[in-house]
Amino acid sequence: MNPTVRHVQPTQKGASLIEVLVAILILSFGMLSLGAMLGFAVQAPKMAAHRATATNLASAYIERMRANKAEFAKSGSIYLKNSTFDGTITKITADAKVACSYPDCTSTAIALADFDEFKVAIRDELPAGGLLVEQDDTDTTLTSGNLWILWTEPQTFASLNAGNSDNCPNMKLKTAATPSCLYVRFKL
Repeated sequence: MNPTVRHVQPTQKGASLIEVLVAILILSFGMLSLGAMLGFAVQAPKMAAHRATATNLASAYIERMRANKAEFAKSGSIYLKNSTFDGTITKITADAKVACSYPDCTSTAIALADFDEFKVAIRDELPAGGLLVEQDDTDTTLTSGNLWILWTEPQTFASLNAGNSDNCPNMKLKTAATPSCLYVRFKL
């Protein structure tokens, strides 16, 4: 008698529905983390652009003050007006009355024009942008100070808000939004 070989059929011929659902669940967690990473990758360059713009504006404003050092060194200088940051995105326009033209400009008129021009430029180039300048009290020559450029990142960047780690001035803000700040210490 010839022994016949019996083949036993397996009872399972593929993946069960539960296994497929678990695999989809694991894949979806991976895709969620990838989506969060892509969101950060899109937002980070814009935040870096805001900081680079603030750096360029701060440098330009310091150069304007350096060119008009006598006005900066005055007590109550025009360059030291209160902060222009209010957390709003309303457009600011330049005051035509403060424009001056050579040779009729005084150092005060130049400072007024500089301040007016820069508060408009900062608001135009940064979201809700503003500036604050202070003289250094410890400098007897009154030629050094502190400059802050402040702005608020759009709400979509809230999870990346670096405002808590920035060196912002101690001032009472009119808005609940935490600003991002660029701090520059300068000597004219």
